[in-house]
Amino acid sequence: MSTRQHNILILGLGNEILGDDAVGLLAARELMKEFHKKVDIAEAAISGFEIMELLEGYEKVLLLDTVVTKKHEAGTIIELSKERFKKVVAVSPHYMGLPEIFQLAEIVNIDLPKEIRILAMEIEPPYDLRDRTIC
Repeated sequence: MSTRQHNILILGLGNEILGDDAVGLLAARELMKEFHKKVDIAEAAISGFEIMELLEGYEKVLLLDTVVTKKHEAGTIIELSKERFKKVVAVSPHYMGLPEIFQLAEIVNIDLPKEIRILAMEIEPPYDLRDRTIC
């Protein structure tokens, strides 16, 4: 994000080429139309340190993302806080998800927002390959 104008950030996360994983990006685009003068709004197809960089220095952040828990029907919106994340171990040192970001920021004293809320939409696994020619 090049210019920071507000103390609040809405950050839409996702990947446009992985099916429903673009929901966070699309939601951020819609919110931009109405709220761009009141809060900073950005979208990103990134993870790890890059997300930490975007969050640093804000007072409050709302993250819009997707999740695959298989505990809810696809389309269900789940509200989370960073405190609800369990300790996880990244599958690779090159990948860091939100739980790892929050843990690392605490360890190295990076100034992340005091209030981070997450709205995540339950989706079908975006990595399943499907034959789109079959109706």
